[in-house]
Amino acid sequence: MPAKCLSQLLGESEDLSGLIEHSAGELASANTCVKRVLENSYPMLQIEIETVVAEIEAVTRKLQHASERLTAMKEALHIEVRDRVMVDHQFAAAVEQEAGSRTAALHDRLTDLPNRALFMDRLEHGIAHAKRDQRMLAVMFLDLDNFKVINDTHGHQAGDAVLRVVATRLKRAMRKDDTVSRHGGDEFLCLLTQLHEEKDVAMIAAKISKAIQEPCSVSVGDVIVSPDLEASIGISVFPRDGANASVLISAADKAMYRAKENKSGFAFAQ
Repeated sequence: MPAKCLSQLLGESEDLSGLIEHSAGELASANTCVKRVLENSYPMLQIEIETVVAEIEAVTRKLQHASERLTAMKEALHIEVRDRVMVDHQFAAAVEQEAGSRTAALHDRLTDLPNRALFMDRLEHGIAHAKRDQRMLAVMFLDLDNFKVINDTHGHQAGDAVLRVVATRLKRAMRKDDTVSRHGGDEFLCLLTQLHEEKDVAMIAAKISKAIQEPCSVSVGDVIVSPDLEASIGISVFPRDGANASVLISAADKAMYRAKENKSGFAFAQ
């Protein structure tokens, strides 16, 4: 029984208990009045009044017994409500903890982006939908240029801060229904769905490159580090460049290295 219903039942029992106690009091007063009349009544009437008094006393005892039972039930309901509220709180805490554990298992700790496992799941679902609807989707493989220099020059704290900045910029540059994931190190994967033409992918890739190249300043202790950021992006398109997740990612990875070699910003798989 929900805690709300228990509380309502508890309130009703308290009202009923009060009514019974009030009725018992009135019957007791009536019994007293009858006894007073009995002392001054005629003998024949006295028998009838004694019968009435006995009935009143019996009813009074029943009401008192009912009142005692209601009191006991009220105490039991108090305990039930308290225990149920405690269980509800424990259940809510367990659900919150489970949700937190599930989120932690599927997201990158540093950037809070979806990790590779979650990205693969979404990519496989995206491929299934694209096959069904006969539509295209794209996978972007993004790698930061010269990121090793940032770590070597300013330390891993600076590198981690830069990765968080890049993650934020990627999320802002991507569309609402797309997915950006940290693949590992300074590599990111992006899934673009609901596409019509390759030129749409090129426009998004250019937007991402521009967002990453914006001025960047991160604090490392008391030091402000302002690295120049650029990225190389490789793009594969379903179904042209592959029919499954691993082939599409591999094709985008190869295209990314070609974009890095050509310093072109982004390149499509060939």
